[in-house]
Amino acid sequence: MSSDELTPRKIVEKLDQYIIGQQEAKRAVAIALRNRWRRQNVSQEMGEEISPKNIIMIGPTGIGKTEIARRLAKLDNSPFIKVEASKFTEVGYVGRDVESMVRDLVELSISMIKSEEQGRVQAKAAELAEDRLLDILLPPKPVEKNVTEMITDTNGTTIEAEHPEQDTTREKLRRLLHEGRLNDRFVELEVSEARSGPMIEIFSSAGMEDMGLNVKDMLGNLFPQKKKKRRVKVPEAIEILSDEEAQRLVDMDKVTKTAIDRVEQSGIIFLDEIDKIVGGDGTHGPDVSREGVQRDLLPIVEGSTVNTRYGMVKTDHILFIAAGAFSATKPSDLIPELQGRFPIRVELNSLGKEEFIRILTEPHNALVKQYTEMMATEGVRITFTEDAIAAIAETATLVNDRMENIGARRLYTIMESLLDEISFEAPEMQGQEVVIDAEYVADQLDEIVEDEDLSRYIL
Repeated sequence: MSSDELTPRKIVEKLDQYIIGQQEAKRAVAIALRNRWRRQNVSQEMGEEISPKNIIMIGPTGIGKTEIARRLAKLDNSPFIKVEASKFTEVGYVGRDVESMVRDLVELSISMIKSEEQGRVQAKAAELAEDRLLDILLPPKPVEKNVTEMITDTNGTTIEAEHPEQDTTREKLRRLLHEGRLNDRFVELEVSEARSGPMIEIFSSAGMEDMGLNVKDMLGNLFPQKKKKRRVKVPEAIEILSDEEAQRLVDMDKVTKTAIDRVEQSGIIFLDEIDKIVGGDGTHGPDVSREGVQRDLLPIVEGSTVNTRYGMVKTDHILFIAAGAFSATKPSDLIPELQGRFPIRVELNSLGKEEFIRILTEPHNALVKQYTEMMATEGVRITFTEDAIAAIAETATLVNDRMENIGARRLYTIMESLLDEISFEAPEMQGQEVVIDAEYVADQLDEIVEDEDLSRYIL
């Protein structure tokens, strides 16, 4: 679906396929994504003045904050990166600086565009790879002077051809290759060997962690790339040669320019745990490091230029989606300047039994569907009854209430414990059908749930 067809309503419909509930948050991100398309379609002068409508999502873990942002990026094919705000340190402290998230986003965008370009040249690369393989199977004979043969083409014109018998053999080989009759034949290839060397990690101030990559590139260009010989079957040889040819056909200057443009116009940065960089209650004075991270974030969220190994990148129109539980703090505890850069705030709802039942069954990637298909690969058919799904949801709600509330992530631990025996025995159960009902759920989980110490470790 193209960007102009992604109306807010359609965006919400797409998100509904993977995320249950949280309609307010879905509406907010849908409007933010549509506003980006609107900005790109106004006059250039006005477009420069329109800033992205950054969002803060408020709510406990496991309720869909990250998934909403990740699915949003996939809809628009936007470069997307998730970072944890608590991992950054103020400039001058040992650790990662906030600009590194922009550099990481550029690296990801380069990889995306390069992969797209390789896809576009794949047909041409396959042709070139085939010719290279035929050269290996039938090395061209050295050209000798005066060794020619007169051949008449379809128009009646006489032309000189060198080694016509070799051309005929080559075409026969090509036909055999297309028919798959050479698939069991081995060939010897020279392939580039991955460079290896000592890993040097640099801890310092802004931008210096990127220095390691530049040093590696500079040193790598001083020495010729090592080659090694590999003996592989023809299908694998075609794959290796196609990859090499695709790499050669891709214009990396174009890739870099497109990737930077996509980051600047469509990039999404998901800032998780933003509540962790809010200072405490103030009884012990301000937390300089945490507030410092906020102040370092401010120019990037506001719009600045970051130096990367591929050139300068503007952050003016990158969409920032921040998220945090804000259990001990509140968004108004952020420094006022940073608050102003996140004009949209949405509170997500905690999940209960009814939501868990829907999460288990409704989404395209629902857990029940995942486990059913995984067991089917072993020839085992498993069926979940409605009362079993209700029992799983009830158990997840109970454990979340009793211990730390980790939202829908609790379903993963419960499903693993529930299906532990079947998962282990599945290879020996081929052809069997297993019905998982409420009684089966009780047999597998009741003992763990009742023993609070045991459930703390297992669930």
